[in-house]
Amino acid sequence: MLREIILDTETTGLSPQAGHRVIEIGCLELVNHLPTGNSFQCYINPERDVPPQSTVITGLTTEFLKPYPIFAEIVDDFLEFLGEDRLVIHNASFDLSFLNFELSRLNRPPLVWDRVTDTLAIARQKFPGSPASLDALCKRFQIDLSKREKHGALLDSQLLADVYLELIGGRQRTLSLQKKYSIENKEIIERNVISFPKRSFPLTPQERQDHQEFLKNVKENLWSRLGS
Repeated sequence: MLREIILDTETTGLSPQAGHRVIEIGCLELVNHLPTGNSFQCYINPERDVPPQSTVITGLTTEFLKPYPIFAEIVDDFLEFLGEDRLVIHNASFDLSFLNFELSRLNRPPLVWDRVTDTLAIARQKFPGSPASLDALCKRFQIDLSKREKHGALLDSQLLADVYLELIGGRQRTLSLQKKYSIENKEIIERNVISFPKRSFPLTPQERQDHQEFLKNVKENLWSRLGS
């Protein structure tokens, strides 16, 4: 079983070194590249004001976030959801810088780069010179963006899951895996097929006579050639 976590964050700004903080985390679980329906989402009180520029992007305000827990209060649940599995992130250096800054403030181990798949890097390698933002990739793959009026961590994770699937082969990948599975398990599949006994439907004498009378009106009929 391959378990991966699609992950996205929203923040108050562009750099934790400038005092900016995480205000939302959204995660989506994939197993064998398919969403399981399990997710993790939380708003976070950043313990500072949310700049207007961030509110324009996320729709989140200082007043809205005040009742929510600080990062230290959600970190255990967050890390438990991640487990030790692979993380799929778009522009991973940005999200990791913020998350690892928050973890370092609590003397927690960082999330290491070795467990990360960066879809931005994959997109730039696959489509060199083309726009590689999440919006641009959604448009390239005709993924519906109508619900994305503002940036939201969980919504962006859902969009990224679709983008990630396309980047690693799309529906063709899923179909090829299914074909391989069917071939490898051919004997198992055949054993599970229900067999029905053969049935015969003999003609009655009247039906046979009616059939012969009908053939007299059909010129050069095939049945007469076959001796029916």
